[in-house]
Amino acid sequence: MESATSSERAPSVEAGEPTRRMSRDERREQILDAATAVFAAGGYAGTSTDQVARAAGVSQPYVVRMFGTKHELFAEVFDRIGRRIVGAFSQVPRGTEASAELGAAYVRLLGDRNLLLVLMHGFAAGADPVFGARSREIFVQIFEIYQDRTGGTLEQARDFLAQGMLLNTLLAIGAPEHFGDDPRLAELMLCAFGDALPAVDPAAQEAPDTGRAAPRPESSRR
Repeated sequence: MESATSSERAPSVEAGEPTRRMSRDERREQILDAATAVFAAGGYAGTSTDQVARAAGVSQPYVVRMFGTKHELFAEVFDRIGRRIVGAFSQVPRGTEASAELGAAYVRLLGDRNLLLVLMHGFAAGADPVFGARSREIFVQIFEIYQDRTGGTLEQARDFLAQGMLLNTLLAIGAPEHFGDDPRLAELMLCAFGDALPAVDPAAQEAPDTGRAAPRPESSRR
């Protein structure tokens, strides 16, 4: 069995190229990236620290030494994703274009399917006190950012969050992969994603004829 020391070593490089061990911070980020992908695929309950270790190319004891339990590892992955999402929205300046810019920021986030899947897994595990508290904080922060940047109503901020959850759910159930299978699903996808649809499914640029024009997402119409 590969020792922790050898598995923690940075990958070898071609002869003549300098070699360098990853710093602890770099290795930590690498493991968090690997954990994000593994948790996205298997969810919290269906993922082990051993799977994360294999994906990161390190030993399972090393993962445990760095992060502790699977619960602590997922909490860190989930919190990291929450910070990234809230950070993306926080960069939008106040103004009349803020609603559209917030929508555009979310469309850019849609490109990272693992991020959104882990977010959904974290929400689904919200009965856990740690995951539930962080989930509520993410919702509240986005709700406040929307109102602050747009000057919009509570109802508009609610609708922005609701639209985002609809898009997350459609991604989680694999709707883009089945866009062409069912014209009813295609119509729902066109209605929900609007102009952002190619960001999650480039093949959907050739949209099937549903008999209706694709409306723009709600946030981009304000």
